[in-house]
Amino acid sequence: MPLARRAFLKRAAAAGLLAGPLARIVSAGREPAPAKPADGPAQDAPPNLLFILADDLGYGDVGCYGCPDIRTPHLDRLAADGVRFTDAYAGGAVCSPTRAAFVTGLYPPRTGLENAIYYQQKGTGLPVGEPTLATRLRKAGYATGLVGKWHLGYDDGRRPMQQGFDHFFGLLGGNHHYFTHVDRIGVHDLWRGDKPVTQPGYTTDLLTEDAVAFLRRHREEPFFLFLSHAAPHFPWQGPDDADRLVEPKHKSWQTGDRETYVAMVERMDHGIGRVLDELQRLGLARRTLVVFTSDNGGHTHSRNAPLRDGKATLWEGGIRVPCIARWPGVIPPGRVSRQVTITMDWTATFLALAGRRGAPADLDGIDLTAALKDPEKRTPRTLFWRRVKGPHRLNVREQRAVRDGRWKLLVEPDGSTMVFDLEEDPAESRDRAGERPDLVRRLRDRLDRWNQRMPAPEPVKPKGSA
Repeated sequence: MPLARRAFLKRAAAAGLLAGPLARIVSAGREPAPAKPADGPAQDAPPNLLFILADDLGYGDVGCYGCPDIRTPHLDRLAADGVRFTDAYAGGAVCSPTRAAFVTGLYPPRTGLENAIYYQQKGTGLPVGEPTLATRLRKAGYATGLVGKWHLGYDDGRRPMQQGFDHFFGLLGGNHHYFTHVDRIGVHDLWRGDKPVTQPGYTTDLLTEDAVAFLRRHREEPFFLFLSHAAPHFPWQGPDDADRLVEPKHKSWQTGDRETYVAMVERMDHGIGRVLDELQRLGLARRTLVVFTSDNGGHTHSRNAPLRDGKATLWEGGIRVPCIARWPGVIPPGRVSRQVTITMDWTATFLALAGRRGAPADLDGIDLTAALKDPEKRTPRTLFWRRVKGPHRLNVREQRAVRDGRWKLLVEPDGSTMVFDLEEDPAESRDRAGERPDLVRRLRDRLDRWNQRMPAPEPVKPKGSA
C-alpha cells in the first residue's frame, strides 16, 4: 500500500470523518458495517472523488440522452463505461440552491439558499464556520479542490477557501464573460484562492487546465475535486467568440442562439475528455469515482426533451437532469439505472465511501453505493422542492412539488394541484388529479408536512428597499 494511502487511512480513522454538526447534520456514534472486499480497483482505501457539474445543461443535451445536434463523445464514453441515470434530479431549479444542496447534503431551505445569489450580493451564502462536504473530506485526509463556479457567497468567510477547499480557481458569482472574466454588472470575477487574478483565455479551457494540474499535484494522495463548469450558462460565447459583442449591463449578455450553445457544450465535453484522459494517464481511473450532472434544467437555447418547461420551474424540465457515474471495477459498464436520485445523494455517497461507513443519518440524501454496484436495484424515494420569492427577487414563480415513487404532485402559485404518472408520462402532459383525489390528498399532505418542517423563507422586501 502506498505510504500516502496508509497515512490517509490513519487520518480518516482519527478524524472521525463526520464530527461537527451543520446545525443538524451528522449521525453520532453509528458503527460502520464490516468492510466487504470488492472486485475491481484497489480497495485498500476509499476512492478519489471527482464531481463534474454543468450549468444550465438541458436533460436532452447529451448524446447518450438522445441529443441529435451536440457531439458529446467523452460524456457518451463515460456513460458507456459506467451507469446513466434516467431519473436524476437537481436539489433546486436554479444555481445556488443546488450547489448548496451538494456542499451541505441538505435541502436548500435548510441552508437559507432558496434563490440564486445576485451579482456581488453580500451578506448571504453558506453559513459561516459550519462544516461542509469539503471540510469533512479534508478532515478525513482528502485534498480538496474547487475548480470553476462557486455561487455560494462573496463575503470573506463564505468563499471556497473558508468552506473547506484547499484549492480554488474560478468565479465566485453566477456567471462571467468567458474571455474578459467580468460579471454582468462589470466587476472582475476570476479568483485563485482568496485573491482576484487576471489570466487570459476562454473560461472553459482555463478550468480544464487547472483541473488537470490539480490531478497531477495530488496523484499520490486521495482527492476530492469539484469541477464546476460555468458552461453552458449565459453569456452565450463559444470558444471562437472573443470578438462577439457581449457587454455588461447590456442586452447582449443574454443574447445567443442554439449554434453558440452547441459550441459551448462541445468545448466543455472536450475538456472533460482531457480530465478523464489525465486520470487514465496517471493510473487513477480505477481508483476514482467520477460523477457528471447539471445544477438544474436547461435555459433558453437548451433542449430538455422529452420533459416539460425548463430552468426556474418545478416542471420536470426545470429539475430533472442528466447524470452519469463511472468507477471501473465497481460500477458495471454500459448500464442504465431508473433509481430516483437527487443532488444530496452524492454528498451522502461521498461521505459514506470516504468514511467506510453508512451515510450520515441526518443528511437529506441517501448512499447510492448499492445502486452503483447493481444498477437494477431501486430504493423507494420521496423528494420535495419549493420555489419561493427571495428577499430581493420578485419575479419568481412560486411552486411546490413532491415526487413519491412514480407519482408527482405539483402545486401552482394559485394553490391548484396537478398529479402526473412520471413512468408513463415524463412530459407531464396528462393531469391525473381528477381521477385520483385520494392520491392528491396523500401527496399534498406529505408535501405540506415537509414544508412545515422547513425554515420559513426570508420575507420579500419592497422594491427600492435595502
